[in-house]
Amino acid sequence: MRSYLNSLEWLRSGLFWRTFFLLAILVMASMMIWFVSFKTLERTPRAQQLTAQITSIVTITRAALTHSAPEKRKELLLDLAHSEGIRIYLRNDADTLEKLEPTVFLTEFSEMMKTQLGKETRFARSVNGNSGFWISLEIEGDHYWLRLDEDRLEPPTTLPVLSWITATLLITLLGAAVISKFINDPLSRLSNAARLLAQGKQAPALPERGPKEIRETNASFNNMVADLARIDADRTIILAGISHDLRTPLARMQLEVEMADLDEQARSGMQSDLSQMDAIINQFLDYAKPIDSLRFDKVNISELLKQVIQEYSRVNYLHLHSAIATDMYISGNATELRRLFSNLIENSCRYGKNPDKLNTVVEIQCSYKTKGKKQGVLISFRDYGEGAPSDDDIGRLLKPFTRADVSRSQANGSGLGLAIVDRIVRRHRGRLRIYNHEHKGFVAVMIFPEMKFK
Repeated sequence: MRSYLNSLEWLRSGLFWRTFFLLAILVMASMMIWFVSFKTLERTPRAQQLTAQITSIVTITRAALTHSAPEKRKELLLDLAHSEGIRIYLRNDADTLEKLEPTVFLTEFSEMMKTQLGKETRFARSVNGNSGFWISLEIEGDHYWLRLDEDRLEPPTTLPVLSWITATLLITLLGAAVISKFINDPLSRLSNAARLLAQGKQAPALPERGPKEIRETNASFNNMVADLARIDADRTIILAGISHDLRTPLARMQLEVEMADLDEQARSGMQSDLSQMDAIINQFLDYAKPIDSLRFDKVNISELLKQVIQEYSRVNYLHLHSAIATDMYISGNATELRRLFSNLIENSCRYGKNPDKLNTVVEIQCSYKTKGKKQGVLISFRDYGEGAPSDDDIGRLLKPFTRADVSRSQANGSGLGLAIVDRIVRRHRGRLRIYNHEHKGFVAVMIFPEMKFK
């Protein structure tokens, strides 16, 4: 089912519909121009053909009535009306006429008829309430109306032409849809692969086929993905080596500090420095950890938050206030999520102390968000410190090795705490927002897709 939905992904693409409608508009405009041009070029030949036909009918009718015996004229008129749809009526000055519509075709046709039959020839759409195509004529000094059926004025090819235009338009629109799909598919695959790569996931290799430009673009992208994977693997190996090479001398230094003849204050300071160096190494490794090494399971994030709060409740100067909804589940890695929550609490301990600089208050909330486009498990952390000095600083705090200039510059750390938080949130398909509270304090809000079970 998922593969079927993926195959229809191109139908939801804005580029596909934009290309399709552009091609459709161009096709319909060209068809309209062609049809108007056809009608214009076809008008004069059709008027000439119709003039010749009606002139022949009038001439033959006039000759038949003139040369026929008076007692046979009535029978002749009945025969003409039955076989040719031609009816002859006496013309009176009191006749009520409805003129023909002054279209371009009828104007040109009327001029041709007057040239053939005389300038005094008159035309009407209706005489005394009877519809038809009426032409005046004179026979031996008497004036008559010649009435023909209206369909003689209709273009004989209108219905076939419209049918042909409709069929051509449908086939062309179908072709436009196919062309749009061929144009959109490579771009859609490239966009999806780039999105997966931005999320830290392994992007599938793009097919290197089709036009030259698409082949070259896909080949370049595949080479870039391979280079990034190789760089990531090299980075993991280098960091693992750094971890091993640094922790060994750190362990020796820790042992030497324990066994050295030092006063308690010096020993405590050196141990603190060594612990801080070890914590910084751990942060580097946490930030560089590849996402492929993570295993995602069903996680009760409510219980996990309570466990983390319980662990940090032992810190005397830290006061945690929580409001956590029960049994909130997401798909994730419990170790990574625990590190995320710990980083946020430790970030508050470093930079979010109360104005008295002696205590830290952190409010933690966990609930289900039901309003808006993004629905899911909503978690927020807020402290009551000074917050970031400016909005520009807030935008930089999620970047690695970055700290704010004023309130955070005096604290120790690598500048990776919030960058690790942001990376973990994105690995779990969540969204993170950080900002200064309007009543002072720093706020971190994240939302994760809820995992529902039947």
